Amino acid sequence: MKKNIFLYPGQGAQFSGMLKEFCQKGSEDSVAANDVIALAEKITGENIRKYMWEISAEELARSDRSQIAICVMELALTASLKVCGTEGDVFAGFSLGEFAALYGSGVLSMEDTIYLVWQRGKIMQKVCDEIATTSVDGNLPGMTAVIGLSPEKVVAVVDSIPEGANGKDVFVANWNSLKQTVIAGTSEGLEKAEAVLKDGGARRVIRLKVAGPFHSPLMKKAANAFEPIMENVEFNEPTKILLSNVTGNVVKNPKEIKSNLLKHFVEGVRWTQESEVIANMIDYKNPNCSDYWKIYEVGPGNVLAGLWRDSGYAENISVNIVEI
Repeated sequence: MKKNIFLYPGQGAQFSGMLKEFCQKGSEDSVAANDVIALAEKITGENIRKYMWEISAEELARSDRSQIAICVMELALTASLKVCGTEGDVFAGFSLGEFAALYGSGVLSMEDTIYLVWQRGKIMQKVCDEIATTSVDGNLPGMTAVIGLSPEKVVAVVDSIPEGANGKDVFVANWNSLKQTVIAGTSEGLEKAEAVLKDGGARRVIRLKVAGPFHSPLMKKAANAFEPIMENVEFNEPTKILLSNVTGNVVKNPKEIKSNLLKHFVEGVRWTQESEVIANMIDYKNPNCSDYWKIYEVGPGNVLAGLWRDSGYAENISVNIVEI
């Protein structure tokens, strides 16, 4: 019998109307999804359905909207898959997606997952707004995907960028694939780096639909604010295999899991670099690995499937997009 790997995408994958048609079906699996949304609205006191289905893309990009909306969708899909008889054996999440992976692997209850993500989104948005007030041009900080340069080249370019008025203001944030690296920084820092990267041969540089310089030292204040919130939540040992996107390795110790969640704020996602999440998931070089593993992207869009395709691991096994 095949084992299932559940992958959960992070902030930036959101889109208006996500899960709306499915939730209106009235089937047993859609009822399970609606129950999760109702629970989230009870815990947060916020209109999660409105965030998912009605607000503009610009409003949804805010961390205090997108993070809870994405996580609730991922939890709802996980509940729906379970009703259909499909459960995960291995869990990994990209950035924000790690919270859904923590729920799926038994580390957090659904209630605590919702609460933590709700608080995390509010904290991060507040810090992003504060960074924007110190910006020379008044624009929000953010992230940019760099396409067509090796990760090593992107690191070298970013390291060469002169510091801004308030110190270093652009960093390498996410090692997504061999073809895509993401940088994070202030508005000014990103503009400087984007120009140099284009001149250096980048095929494309794309500003992402996120509200801040995530996975960079600029988010240290957010990490400090989130730490005491975690202390009031029970973290259990995983009952299933869980991979950390900070280290790329299997994690079992609740203390290490909590430490990694704080590192999320200020360190990059190691999806396909150094200790790799993808490489540690399966014996992908085994020509028969597709006989043993089935991979699902559980959440909005197909970002992780694309990263999988571009990472050189897709020869024997593909990612199934969950579109219920």
